Amino acid sequence: MTHSHLLAGRFLAATRLSAKALRLYAEQGLLVPAYVDPQTGYRYYSAQQAPRARLIARLRQLGLSMARIAVLLELPAEARAIELRTWLEAQNARLAVHTEFVEAMAFQADLTHPALSIALRKVDATKIVSRQRAVTVTGLNGFMAEAEADIRKHLAASGLAHNGRMSVHHHNLTTRDADGPVEVAITCDGPVEPTSDLIIRLLPARREVFTPVPADQQNFPLVLSVYDAIETWIDRQGLTIIDSPYEIYPGSDNAPFDIVYPVNP
Repeated sequence: MTHSHLLAGRFLAATRLSAKALRLYAEQGLLVPAYVDPQTGYRYYSAQQAPRARLIARLRQLGLSMARIAVLLELPAEARAIELRTWLEAQNARLAVHTEFVEAMAFQADLTHPALSIALRKVDATKIVSRQRAVTVTGLNGFMAEAEADIRKHLAASGLAHNGRMSVHHHNLTTRDADGPVEVAITCDGPVEPTSDLIIRLLPARREVFTPVPADQQNFPLVLSVYDAIETWIDRQGLTIIDSPYEIYPGSDNAPFDIVYPVNP
């Protein structure tokens, strides 16, 4: 030990840390005492450890884990700044997503949705040509446009009518960080062969709960409130959802699209 060593109390005063924080950093191996008196157990810190102590405190104020801080402490200052800016960008993106969901839930506070016209209908068995892909909301519109064009081209090449309505089936949650999968389909009537990634399948005769989606609620995340409203309606009617929900373009009553839930027959 030299004259440059400070007792823990003086080191706390120099760094404006609490005794609890100093013990925690020592236990985690982030800031261990430079010297511990074997007889008294007094802990001494080097004056040169003060900048590290202040840096740890700042990183803790960001809410970073001890493990993440341990990694950052060993980086050069420039590399540390790059890591922190990357982390901040991710935090901002996550906050934006959370904001969207909060706004959608706030919009959904009135589950009655007086602007929605939810109804039940019977639908005959339908043959579709479709393409399926794991895609997030960010890439959804591009995938829809590409798949629709390719399916209609394939139907036309097969000598079939290719002007049927498009449906988009969400086989799992589709958000900015959940990627479905999503299936884009076009109805068809007549013999058609599948291709490498276009499949043919038959949707059985069914009952559907549906609603036209108002133009001001068609975009993510507000459209989630429409899905929630339909699910609430289905529950109140004592019905059971039996398959993935989907959207039909164009919708009824001049709506951009309908949201549809197949329910128990």
